[in-house]
Amino acid sequence: MNAVPGRIRIIGGHLRNSRLNVPDLPGLRPSSERVRETLFNWLALTMAGERALDLCAGTGALGIEALSRGAVAVQFVEPQAAIAEALRGNLARLKAGGGEVACADAASFLKRPPQPFGLVFLDPPFAAQLWTPLAQQLEQGGWLTASARIYVESPRQSVPVLPTNWALHREGLAGEVRYALYRRT
Repeated sequence: MNAVPGRIRIIGGHLRNSRLNVPDLPGLRPSSERVRETLFNWLALTMAGERALDLCAGTGALGIEALSRGAVAVQFVEPQAAIAEALRGNLARLKAGGGEVACADAASFLKRPPQPFGLVFLDPPFAAQLWTPLAQQLEQGGWLTASARIYVESPRQSVPVLPTNWALHREGLAGEVRYALYRRT
């Protein structure tokens, strides 16, 4: 693994102002502070006691922010071993209990026996175009609670095709990124 080129900040909760080490690896694109702040303002009243799935975790910033703000458990899924190890290191250093890291491809992970989650972060590498197949696996595979909320981050110009029972709750734009929160109906 290359040297740590930077750090990103956790915005709120008991880990507020903690920094996550960000390894210099191809394809790693952490969600910006501005986007995370907006998302967690949307989720503010619903985080306590939530179980979340950070499906394409990368740095784990979304999932760690959820743990910081009251989620009881977050399952992180990251296929690159070096990134998964960096995420484990950040969780241990921050003493962020409730986080578990699976070093696995998201599609393969979703072939396992399901554990329903009330909150899912779906932010795959943009070049991979995985939104639609992963959304279908989440919906059809029993991975979502009846009223789950799903956060989707995608390129500004590309609104992914998602299951018809995912109702758009809120959305925003930041630079070249579209971010949206859906509710399962």
